[in-house]
Amino acid sequence: MDALIDNKVAKSGLITFDLEVFYPKSQIVELDIAPFLFHGLVLKEKEYREHLNNLDWSIYSDKIIAVHCSKDAILAPWSFMLVVQYASGFAKRVLKGNKDVVKNVLYYEALQQIDWTQYNEKRVLLKGCGDKGVSDEFYAYATEKMIHAGVSRLMYGEACSFVPVYRK
Repeated sequence: MDALIDNKVAKSGLITFDLEVFYPKSQIVELDIAPFLFHGLVLKEKEYREHLNNLDWSIYSDKIIAVHCSKDAILAPWSFMLVVQYASGFAKRVLKGNKDVVKNVLYYEALQQIDWTQYNEKRVLLKGCGDKGVSDEFYAYATEKMIHAGVSRLMYGEACSFVPVYRK
C-alpha cells in the first residue's frame, strides 16, 4: 500500500488544450430592434432615434450587446451604427448578430490571439466533453491551427480516453 501511484498521463508530455477557457466571460444580451420599427418592418429615422434615446442604456452596463432584428426588414447599416453610438459609455461592446453569432465572433477573436507555434512538435489533446458546449467549428478551427503550427500528434477527448486525430 505504500507504493506510489504512477501517473502515466503526467509523464507523457501530453498538453491539454481546453477550448472552454476561451468561452466569452462577459454576459451577452440581445437587443432586438424590431419593436423600434414602424409596424415591425419599416425604419423611420425620427421614431427610431426616439426609441433609442428613450431606452435605459444603463441596463447594458458592462455587458456585450448582440444587436439584431428578428423581423425580415431591410435595414440601413446606420441603424446598427446608431445602437453602437447610444450604447457607448455603457456596454462593453456592441456587435451585430444574435447571441450565438456574437458568441462565435468573440470565440474567434480569442482564438486568433493564440501563438499556435508554441505547439510545434508537441503532443496535444483537444479536451472534449465540457460544460459549455463548444461548437464543432471551434474544434475544427483549433485542429487546423495546430496542424499548421506543426503539432506532432493531435487527439480529441480526455487523457484516459481519446481519439487520435492527427499524427505527423
